[in-house]
Amino acid sequence: MSPKPKTARPKPARERMRARRDRLRAQGLRPVQHWVPDLRDPRVRAAIRREARLLARHPENAAIDDWIELAYDWDDSR
Repeated sequence: MSPKPKTARPKPARERMRARRDRLRAQGLRPVQHWVPDLRDPRVRAAIRREARLLARHPENAAIDDWIELAYDWDDSR
């Protein structure tokens, strides 16, 4: 039975990530960080519900809906 070949140690996560970022930058990309609402947080969900209720009662909703109907191309045949 022959001895097993030695395998290279895996690179640390920091090194792998640096290499990945370098490859992406070489493709003309740049990193951007996005922060989004955490929908797992009950306070965030409550705030969104509160804002939606306020928007639903907005006095100009009918005018806004009319404008959207005029501005949007509803043709689904394309």
